[in-house]
Amino acid sequence: MRKLFVLLAVFMFASYFGAIEVVAQDAADEGGALQTLKQYFIEGDWKFMTLVLVCLILGLAFCIERIITLNLATTNTDKLLANIDERLADNDVEGAKELCRSTPGPTASVLHEGLKNIGDGPVAVEKAIVSYGAVQMGLLEKGLVWISLFIAIAPMLGFMGTVIGMIQAFDRIAEVGDLSPAVVAGGIKVALLTTVFGLVVAIILQIFYNYIVSKIDSITGKMEAASLAIVDVMAKNNVFK
Repeated sequence: MRKLFVLLAVFMFASYFGAIEVVAQDAADEGGALQTLKQYFIEGDWKFMTLVLVCLILGLAFCIERIITLNLATTNTDKLLANIDERLADNDVEGAKELCRSTPGPTASVLHEGLKNIGDGPVAVEKAIVSYGAVQMGLLEKGLVWISLFIAIAPMLGFMGTVIGMIQAFDRIAEVGDLSPAVVAGGIKVALLTTVFGLVVAIILQIFYNYIVSKIDSITGKMEAASLAIVDVMAKNNVFK
């Protein structure tokens, strides 16, 4: 999955730098929301606009990696528990372990850890499930801190561009000695554009972040329910020695 993230990041960077020439040509054309967006991006201060765009690219790379990982980690827990129940009813503990090993997702991994401790009694099974469940939770939340970082940094960079743009506008006033709108309009426009793009990036990443968090909560809920159910399944089939 780390290789997938690297490939996504490289692809996004390549797409951005490869499209600069196309963006520059299209920006001169009038009409269309996309054309206007491209033109505004070019008119903004490139130093801060590029940093904001990098936040968007890296943030989306982390988001896509998490979404793919979490979708692959989603398991039909009811079906998995039913299959484990069948194997334990036949006193096939090794078959139940193999079923968990062959099933992707954190739920199957937690159940496998519990099955490994059957010989030590129900208390040991519960402890193993709780301990390994905490490990799986950490893996599910991997990368969220970086997405949060980019959500926070993007508008900050936009505000910084705004402040610097305003400083440049006042410097221009001091040089010209005139407070006419024509003198400061360009600087103020650039300043406001950086803020807008910073906020847009933060909003986009925040939507993905909330989706990822809801997905993690769903997987965690199913994992906890399955962890409680597996002990009952073991007790029902008299597998504890």
